[in-house]
Amino acid sequence: MKQVFANMGWLLGGRGFNAVLSLVYLAIAARTLGTEGFGHFALIIALGQAITGFSSFQTWQFIVRWGANPDEPGVDLQRAREATGFAVALDGVSVAVGTLASAVLVLTAPLWLDVPAELMWLTFAYCVISLLTIRTTPTGMLRLHSEYGRATWAEAVQPVIRAGGAVLAWWAMPDVTGFILAFALSEVGTAIALWIVAARVQPVPLSSISLRAIPARHKDAWRFVLSTNMSGSLAVAGKQVMILLVGTFGGAYLAGGFRIANQLGVALIALAQTISKAILPELVQSRDGAVEIARRMANIAAIAGVTAVVTAILFGRPGLALIAGEQFTGFYWAMIILSIAGAVELVGASLESLLISAGKAHVAFLVRLFPTILALVMLELAIGWKGAQGAGFAVLGSSVLTVVGFYLAIVNLKQFRLVVDEPDAEGADNPPAPPRL
Repeated sequence: MKQVFANMGWLLGGRGFNAVLSLVYLAIAARTLGTEGFGHFALIIALGQAITGFSSFQTWQFIVRWGANPDEPGVDLQRAREATGFAVALDGVSVAVGTLASAVLVLTAPLWLDVPAELMWLTFAYCVISLLTIRTTPTGMLRLHSEYGRATWAEAVQPVIRAGGAVLAWWAMPDVTGFILAFALSEVGTAIALWIVAARVQPVPLSSISLRAIPARHKDAWRFVLSTNMSGSLAVAGKQVMILLVGTFGGAYLAGGFRIANQLGVALIALAQTISKAILPELVQSRDGAVEIARRMANIAAIAGVTAVVTAILFGRPGLALIAGEQFTGFYWAMIILSIAGAVELVGASLESLLISAGKAHVAFLVRLFPTILALVMLELAIGWKGAQGAGFAVLGSSVLTVVGFYLAIVNLKQFRLVVDEPDAEGADNPPAPPRL
């Protein structure tokens, strides 16, 4: 448990630093571009991140799962090299598939996306850069070796470049192109920094890059790969695709406001991801105590979530005015609704990690699938009913259904019931009780 908190300390420190500088570039971009210009900016970013999310694989999970020593806590270097080589090969597949998808989507974007035609080449370039700078593999290498401190320092490059780039764009190129270039430069800088640090911790020989070695050793490899990819794609659908569809149904202005409400109100989801990433290595390496770790983290998450929602209610409106300007304060209630959704996701993060650590990534995917589809199907109706608030309610409903599904899935997994309530000699005939989470 102590290692979990140490890992989380580094991750939260990095998230906190990132959050502060994120407010800087968000404020500069929103005030410089205005409501419509910021909407175009938000849609381009969302499209690039959506394509990257759908095309890429959660390679950090593969490295943590298959690089660990199966017999005792620690790292098996040979297995770690194989897992990393497999991850690098998958990244190459992601770039090829994603580039083709980018070309198709950008060519058809004028038919469904509220972005000016003159920005389409810029949109395509940003999509390709996002694909080339996928960095889940070096991140996984550092997490496998518990080098959370080095990862945090490397990832700090992103907010620094974004904030500095936003200032430079405001001064020299105060339009959508200037701010997109600042974002793209931050992606490149962060990817380079992470790969330099990761390669020092664990070099990646070219001979280890293969799509065959890991599947030959692990029969369930491709199922795990596809399950985590689809789960990651659902997470993207819940955020970036949601922003794109808000822009499709409501225009650039609504997309820009929803993006700001999302970034401020759903900062908790980033925290949820932080908890998930911090505890997954420990759950994989300490299966006997997995349920207890997840239960404690869920309790902590619940307290943090309630605190954050109350803070958003009390200070959200002046915060929106201070950061984005008075023209965005109309999105206050959308931000509150999204903050509640973030709190729900925060509680569910440890439950999802528990499923994945047990090799049930496909279950986690199925649990997320139907609520996400329901939210996307209902989005147009929700926007017509209540605008950005309606979109927020769609996200909230999806989050609640998903977390309930995670809990029910864990309760019905025999391995966790046995871990939590192992019968003693006298009560061996008594069936084990479900875990208390």
